[in-house]
Amino acid sequence: METSTVRALRGATTVETDTPEEISSRTLEVLHALLEQNSLEHQDLISIFFTATPDLVSAFPATGPRLNGFGDVPLMCAQEIAVNGSAQRCVRILLHVNTDKARSELHHVYLHGAQGLRDDLPK
Repeated sequence: METSTVRALRGATTVETDTPEEISSRTLEVLHALLEQNSLEHQDLISIFFTATPDLVSAFPATGPRLNGFGDVPLMCAQEIAVNGSAQRCVRILLHVNTDKARSELHHVYLHGAQGLRDDLPK
């Protein structure tokens, strides 16, 4: 019998404009990339925590995923703290999963303007 462990994955993306459509589209894009790059299935998901920078006010980042197949996964949103010089119009994701992979085998995903946020992580 395979054993699985709870692991966490990080992801982030930015949007060009603060619209519900773009927030939904970019959030789903990074979420699907996290699943694909880590060979994860929907049933592997435990919960997803989203944050948005204070300049994103048109939609909750969880709305897109909730309406597109992730409604059975516990989803929560919060506002990212405002720090001078930090990324603007940014959505971050903390994804909790069950997996048999070692931490070193997991791939965090940073897209668009968020690509440089964690350049210390392995690709």
